[in-house]
Amino acid sequence: MPSIVCSAQASYKKLPGLLELTDTHLQWTKAGDKAPSVKVPHGEAASLSRSKVGAAQVRLKVGLVSDEAGHNFTFTSPQAAALAEREKFEAELTNIIARNRSGAAAPQNLPGPTIAAATPAPGTPAPPRPKNAATPIRPTPQLSRASTSRAPSVASDSRGTPVSDPTHDFRLRKKVLLSNPELAQLHRELVMGGHISENEFWEGREHLLLAQAAAESQKKGKPGQLVDPRPQSVDGEVKIVITPQLVHDIFEEFPVVAKAYNDNVPGKLSEAEFWSRYFQSKLFNAHRASIRSSAAQHVVKDDPIFDKYLEKEDDDIEPRRLREERVDTFIDLGATSVDHEETGNEKDITMQAGKQKAVLPLIRKFNEHSTRLLDTALGGPAAKRRRTDTGDERIAQLDLEDLHDNQTSAGILLDMQDRQRYFDGRANGAGDNGAAGPRVDFREALQRAKSSTVGWNTSLAQLKVDKNAANAALVSMTQNVASRLDVKMRKHDIPEGLFRQMTTCQTAANEFLRQFWLAIYPPPTESQSLSAATPAQKAAKATKMIGYLSKTHEKVEALVRAAHQEGVDPARVKVAMKPVLDAVDKALEFWRMKNVKGPR
Repeated sequence: MPSIVCSAQASYKKLPGLLELTDTHLQWTKAGDKAPSVKVPHGEAASLSRSKVGAAQVRLKVGLVSDEAGHNFTFTSPQAAALAEREKFEAELTNIIARNRSGAAAPQNLPGPTIAAATPAPGTPAPPRPKNAATPIRPTPQLSRASTSRAPSVASDSRGTPVSDPTHDFRLRKKVLLSNPELAQLHRELVMGGHISENEFWEGREHLLLAQAAAESQKKGKPGQLVDPRPQSVDGEVKIVITPQLVHDIFEEFPVVAKAYNDNVPGKLSEAEFWSRYFQSKLFNAHRASIRSSAAQHVVKDDPIFDKYLEKEDDDIEPRRLREERVDTFIDLGATSVDHEETGNEKDITMQAGKQKAVLPLIRKFNEHSTRLLDTALGGPAAKRRRTDTGDERIAQLDLEDLHDNQTSAGILLDMQDRQRYFDGRANGAGDNGAAGPRVDFREALQRAKSSTVGWNTSLAQLKVDKNAANAALVSMTQNVASRLDVKMRKHDIPEGLFRQMTTCQTAANEFLRQFWLAIYPPPTESQSLSAATPAQKAAKATKMIGYLSKTHEKVEALVRAAHQEGVDPARVKVAMKPVLDAVDKALEFWRMKNVKGPR
């Protein structure tokens, strides 16, 4: 008897029952029955999707290789327990689907027929897929069809490629395809069609996977905006919405508010009363990031509790709280030393910070906020960094490493026969030419140069530029822009079906060309290559791609005939496909010449 991996109460077609995952099958048994009504072998599982976070019902859909619709299960336990049960099933089924894709599944898990016994209510239709149940978390059914030319993309066992390598992570590949519909369409046509393998498709596209991995690995930093709650319109009333995150930000930005909260809640005030009175107090207006807050203080009523925590306005020449080190020059709103160079010996007061007294508190408030953000991002106080960063090192802060191209290419090595004899001949030829070369008399050359500049001012005054050439160039550019705009705004009258066939033919030919030249020439860098193919494998791949490319002319001729039947000018199709045919002809000619010459 197979062992049960996990189980949960779940309904299927609105009927209650028990959902179980064994080491061989996923099965659902109706309440009161002994035999399972639905029984799916592991090898039949092809995709997985679930309802969105926060949906009323906790659903899980399992797509099958033989049936894209698959089965929908609704977990009937309480919300918290249902979410935990679904997570357990997701984790196990995800590994099963990954094994199916990589071809590493056990023999007993190979795709088999799906057993679905008749339920007591045969006339009950399957519930429609809800709108909130379209969050795919594993491969779509199209991505799971078996193909003889498919290469393993990811495996969850010890024999597979480790998922830590971004270029082999199936999850990253899926996200890239979901974010790029055109690439996903090309993947379906070529990989699912069995023309090229999974690894061949992603060869040369490793940068997309690495960029996706880098985007996911980035941690969201602290928001740079100063905490300044603004009223919102809620149900026709103007309110300030309080969230736990907003409370945390207020306490972190203004410790005096945290102190007031600890002193008065829940003893003197409830939490609701605390926030209601705080947002109507002078203390809140003093914390506003605007000069207008000082004017509002004359309108806001006094509050005996919050007024005790008011501090004197920090608008003196010297700040109220002296810092151990001055604010970093690049974030100091009061900095003037780098605004312009000093001239003369008169004191520079043209850009003195705080000439308007009401601005000083804001400048110091923003400086403290910026310093706090910088310390959080760099993981340490700015004072320690500034003791070591002086002079040129401070300017070096503007040199961002992310803007540098760290990829260096040594080029493609040229394999030559008798390389040494070639360079020896070049050296001998250079020596002979150097001995017999013409000798230049520098004094004579200088005299000729001086004589050619005599009377240059007279010649310059007599110079007249023909405006006809400039007018012709301007007219040509204007016509070019007008024609481009006309083409862009004009809609093509090619039928949608024919246009889609032309696009498919072009993208497929471009991919075959890319695969062909990858097999002929080495990649720019081997560091992120998916696989190191042998010369024999590259030759076989090139031969295979040439076979596909040789049929491109036939496909284009078929498109021309289809255009003629649909009343479209065949010449337009030929013009549109000519660049692709030229590239294909170049590849075919290169392959023919290569085979004629033979290996050297």
